[in-house]
Amino acid sequence: MSLSPIRIRWNSIHTKLLASYLALTALGTSVLAGYILMSFHAYFMRSRQADLDAWSTALSETLADALEENKLERVNVTVQRYGAPETITLRVFAPDGRLLSTSAPDIDRQVTNWLEVPGMREAFKNKMMQGIAKGVLTKDDRLYVARPIYRNGRLLGVLRMSITLKQFQRQFQTIIWTILGTLVLTFILCAAISEYLTRNIARPIQAMCNFAIRMGGGHFGDKLNIGQGDEVGQLAAELNRMSVRLASLDNERRAFLASVSHELRTPVSNVFVTLEALSNGAAEEPELRDRFIQTAQDETKRLSRLIHDLLDLGRLEAGITALEQQTVKLKSLINRAVQAMETRMKSSSVGINLDVADIELQGDPERLLQAFLNVLDNAIKFSGPNSKVFICAYKESSEVMVKFRDQGLGITDSDMPHIFEQFYTADRSRKGSGTGLGLAIARRIVEAHGGSITATSNGKGQGATLTICLPLESRSLV
Repeated sequence: MSLSPIRIRWNSIHTKLLASYLALTALGTSVLAGYILMSFHAYFMRSRQADLDAWSTALSETLADALEENKLERVNVTVQRYGAPETITLRVFAPDGRLLSTSAPDIDRQVTNWLEVPGMREAFKNKMMQGIAKGVLTKDDRLYVARPIYRNGRLLGVLRMSITLKQFQRQFQTIIWTILGTLVLTFILCAAISEYLTRNIARPIQAMCNFAIRMGGGHFGDKLNIGQGDEVGQLAAELNRMSVRLASLDNERRAFLASVSHELRTPVSNVFVTLEALSNGAAEEPELRDRFIQTAQDETKRLSRLIHDLLDLGRLEAGITALEQQTVKLKSLINRAVQAMETRMKSSSVGINLDVADIELQGDPERLLQAFLNVLDNAIKFSGPNSKVFICAYKESSEVMVKFRDQGLGITDSDMPHIFEQFYTADRSRKGSGTGLGLAIARRIVEAHGGSITATSNGKGQGATLTICLPLESRSLV
């Protein structure tokens, strides 16, 4: 249990981002420092080698004059003048390999074979050599040049000049520690900046993670307050919209369950009361029995319609109902709907007025017929006696417009946003004997065909118009 917080900390996005920033900072500063040090070292060595080459060239000319005249005393003076203990060593050799003069006699008298000294063998073969080597009898690094001394094509001797690198190495070591100290300070500064940036990035992400966890636990309607205009802010805004939408869907679900419970409870209760009355003696009176049996049959039919509509709506909402794709003649389909509702219209004293163009479109004829029947049933339900329902259909661009207009009381502003919701019963006096699912099913069928359905009120007492818009061309049907 005690390891859990550590594991969470190391798995957090804050830690991962911070570790990435620090690793990149360390890598970048290390590469830069290495490049600077290597460049500085190479530049110094090239500069010192060039200086050594220039000094040896000038000295070889001076020594050539003295050697040509066989004035060894001048050679010694020159060697002692330009040689310096522990820093610059000058040695002059005769063509036969004898040491003629040296600025370090205490060391050189211990050397028995000068040909083993780096550069000497090649110099006696008329080849100039230069590079880095250990001291003749010491372990310090020295930069040397071994140069043949020529005059008029004749080898007069060999000059070997070397300088110690101790001072440079000490300076270079100081530079290394300075750069390392600078790197540490830079790393600490970058770590502080990285920590600040990481927290700014990780904090909203962690907040969104907690927000998503709360939504997953069923806490909808919360809001994220992340005032950023970048992609993180956009994601937070989308999560807020999702939360609002989920809260709305959850409320709809609760309302739907409550409505379904209410709608199912009423017919079931009526049937139960009727059967109980029949079992308590009402069956012995023919007139009362027939009325109770008729009530039970009506409630059973109502319950059957409600269950059928619920199953229909559930399949459409879940997208598991496969719609056929056929060429549909719109005029024939609307005529079928009108014929199916003819008895209902006569009993309600409602007439019909058709103005439907000959149009063909792609869709599922039976499902479209169901949508038209539901919309027409709604128009008849809210029409007054001796009124008419007007149906017109026409082509507009690449779409078909089908309008159902009644001559009822119209739709109030408060009812307008809810008329396509399941079980919406804002005005119970206009509800009739339906299940309250007709327009919801019609909307889902139309949307499954890639279309839309809208409602408008024609004014107080002038009825309402429901408009179905369907595409002419076939689309993927669900």
